Formats: sequence, C-alpha cells, structure tokens
Amino acid sequence: MARNGPATKVPSHTHNLAQTYAIDLARRPAPEPVWLWPVARRPESYPTFGEPLYAPADARVEFVSDRQRDHFTRTSLGGLFYVLAETFIRSLGSPRHLLGNHVILDLGDGTYAVFAHLRRHSVKVAAGDLVKRGQPVAECGNSGNSAEPHLHFQLMDGPDITSARGLPFTWRFRDDDGEEHEGAPADNTCFVPVDSLPPVPYTAP
Repeated sequence: MARNGPATKVPSHTHNLAQTYAIDLARRPAPEPVWLWPVARRPESYPTFGEPLYAPADARVEFVSDRQRDHFTRTSLGGLFYVLAETFIRSLGSPRHLLGNHVILDLGDGTYAVFAHLRRHSVKVAAGDLVKRGQPVAECGNSGNSAEPHLHFQLMDGPDITSARGLPFTWRFRDDDGEEHEGAPADNTCFVPVDSLPPVPYTAP
C-alpha cells in the first residue's frame, strides 16, 4: 500500500531532506490501528518487517547506516501523541535520527535513491560497493521516525540529503482492480509492480 506519496500531494512529506516526492510503502493486510489497546506492538507483528529490498538499477552504494534499533509501533492514540513529540525531538538531531537505518544509492546521471527505516543489521552492502539491479540491499524495518514498519523511498539530485533536492519518479504498477498505471500510486492504493524491462534475476557472485 502506498502512503504519503506525490500522486496525492506535493510535497508528499516536506521539502526538507529532499523528501518532496518521497513515498511510504507497506505490506497489506496488517494489524489495524487501535485507539487504546494495545498501546504498541512489536514490529514483527507486521508483514512488512523483514521484507527484502532490492536495488532498482545498477548502482554504486553511496552511504550506509545500520545500527539504530527497531522500535515498537506507534499506531494507537497514545502512540500518536508519543510519535509527535518523538518526531520533534528527532528533527533537532542529525538526519539519521529521522531516517533511521538507511542506504543511499548512486544511480548515475546525478540521481540518488534513498531507502529508509531499514531493519537493524539487515544492510547487505557497504559504501563503495557496486550493486546490480535486483541485488538484495537490505530489509524493511521500523527504525527512525516510523510509526509502523514500512519503506520510505525517495529520489534526489545529490548525495548529501541535507542539501539535495527531491526528484519525481515513475513506476509501472497494477492496482487492485487489475488496471495498469504509470506514475506514482495514490495514497491508500494497494498495487503490485509491473516491470517494463525483462526481469534480471540476481545471482550472488
């Protein structure tokens, strides 16, 4: 399911940290948000947690952060108040406190991809590595400014997330009605990707 994406509004998140066209993705079905109880759930309760993430193109690994813990969810009423205060406090620190564990890939031609809120110790690449399209990069987690396990994805025009600008992206996808689209899925759309290129299965060296 797509959430907080550029098909619904721009900026989808904020212009800060190149998040103008960012999008959040999570597996569905998942535990529904609750008002009072349980106040929080373990991230393992969600199907997104631990899902593998793959390089979208041949790329060079620009940056890796992998040490932040995966916290409990913040999807109850009490959790919502907590996450609002937590977000403010995190925003006072370095970007890594908001992004959590993350990987930045240099896709070439001045385009960089960011995968954020990754599972602790799940990153399978290091800065400077060359990766192939379809190669496993990391796993979805619940680190950083995240209410439930999900992937935060964005493109930007430079390697420094504090000074880069966000870039739009185009995906091909099929919605729940079986219709194919090109662009970005609107918020709350459940979809599956449609590959416009012949699949290139990754084989570990």
